[in-house]
This record gives sequence, C-alpha cells and structure tokens, in this order.
Amino acid sequence: MSDDILQELGSVFLGSRLKRLGERMQAGAARVITEAGLPMQPTHMPLLAALDRQALTIGQLVKALGTSQPGVTRSVSQLIELGLVQSAPGHDLRQRLIALTPAGIAAMARTKLMVLPRIGEAVDALCHGQTADLLDRIAALEAALEATPLDVLAARAHPGLLTIHPYRDDLAHHFHDINVEWIEAMFHLEPTDRDVLQNPRARIIDSGGTILFVEAHGLGIIGTCALQKTGDTGFELTKMGVRDSARGLKAGEFLLAAAIAKAQEMRADPLYLLTNARCEAAIHLYAKLGFRHDAQIMAHYGARYERCDVAMRFAPQANHQVRV
Repeated sequence: MSDDILQELGSVFLGSRLKRLGERMQAGAARVITEAGLPMQPTHMPLLAALDRQALTIGQLVKALGTSQPGVTRSVSQLIELGLVQSAPGHDLRQRLIALTPAGIAAMARTKLMVLPRIGEAVDALCHGQTADLLDRIAALEAALEATPLDVLAARAHPGLLTIHPYRDDLAHHFHDINVEWIEAMFHLEPTDRDVLQNPRARIIDSGGTILFVEAHGLGIIGTCALQKTGDTGFELTKMGVRDSARGLKAGEFLLAAAIAKAQEMRADPLYLLTNARCEAAIHLYAKLGFRHDAQIMAHYGARYERCDVAMRFAPQANHQVRV
C-alpha cells in the first residue's frame, strides 16, 4: 500500500486532496505575508481583496466569496480586532457595511506590492505556465457542482447501491461466515446450524430451496438469507444476517423484501420464520414487511432450534405488495 492514502485512492478523495493542497499553499503564502510585515492570514486575503473594491454587507461578502456566512462573520471579527476593517451602518439601517480602515487600505497597498506578485509568480512556476488552464478547469468543476451537488451525482452513478445475487457455490463461504458471525455474537451454533451452514447446496438448494446474497457497491457481499423447503409448499425464511460492518445501509430490509418476493414467486405457503425475542430489531423488520406472530407455526416447527421462542408467519394484508 502507498504511504500516501489520498494519492492511492484517487478520485474518491479528490476533495480531501485539494484541501491538503490548499493548506500547503496557504502555509507558504503565510510565510510570504509575514515576511512583508503584514498581520493578516491567507484566509483573510480574499475578503480583504473584495473590500478593497468597495464596502460590502456580510451577505454580499458571502456571495462574493462563495463560502459560509459563519466563516465570513468569523473572519470579519478577526480583521476588526486587527484594525483592518470596520463595521458601520449602511443606507439600510438594518444592515451594516464592512469597509477597510485606513490601516486596512495601507495593508492592501503593501499586499499588492509585496505579496500578490510573488505568490502569483510562485503559482505559475508550480503550474509550469499552465495556470490559466488549471483555473479554467477549477471553474468548470465549481460550476458543475453548483448545478448538481456531489451526492446527487453519486446517486446517479450508482443508483443500485444494493444488488441481490442468487446462490453460487463460490459465494457459499459468505453464507457460512455471515451467519456464524451473528449467531455466535448472540447465541451459540447448534448442530442444525452447522449442518446447514456447512452444506448449503445439499441442505437448501438441492431440496428445492434458495439462498440469496446482497452486495453493496464497493463493499462486496454483506448479507444473506435462505428459503429452506420444509414441506410440499412450506418454506422457512432462515439464516438471514448482515455483517456488522455494513449496518446502516438498510441492506437487511432490502434483502428481506427480495426473499419475500422470491417466496411468493415460488408460491410458498406457509412462509414462516423462527427466531428469538432477543433479536428485537429483526423482529421489528419482519413485522414491518408482513410477518405476524403465529402460535401454530411455533407448535409445529418451533422445536427445531433450542433458541427459538418466537415464530412468525408471512400474512400480509390483501393490498400489501413487496417491491425490490
């Protein structure tokens, strides 16, 4: 692995890399400013440059700089303390104008003479004479983000963040590992667990059932569940788990909806599950998608697991539809 994680991961961390680049450039600019005998910081310079043209309100400064109001207000307060700007009532008494003081005007004159030319030449040297091209590209990126925020672009790029996959033998280890993870975290593996998890094809697939996997873009397989045939038309929803590292993606709900849809396609009747009252979050999810507590299911199937004290049957309302 590279020693520079931002460089190694490329476009994913472009924002962080640009921020780091900006911090390094501002550190050098700060030394140039200090050498010129000026008290301000590089972060103050855009604000002072805007006020060098005319007095502006806080709102106008925010618009001119394209930064947040709290940040502008904080910088204005710092410059007031330095004696470089002042706040005075404008024509509209409800707003105050921020303007350079005589000391601020003098500081800007010194800046334009001793700071800006040196920094501009340094940047041109860094860019090997291609500064204009770089600035044009940055302007294009800013305009694109203004039109469409990054989160919207990300959603468009990968609208299917979660994807369902049917059973394949090369995915069998995920079925085993994911279930072992959650079962051992809450209970202990029972003989029936080991038998199914170690022989998924023989115990589930070959007997007429199915196993589904959910993949998260960029994370790989993060969850799985099975529909195990237990009668002529009966199926148990079993061995459903999502990795702890993938919590918060709603992968469990996505996977459960896919399993219910598959069971309906297979004309499962009954479709049921066996669980434990300690699995409160899972029970809430089952109920949300149409499962109901059922004493008959408990009496008929509940002895299968030592830990079973909750049995539920899929019994949606007539107008309930499951979508994936």
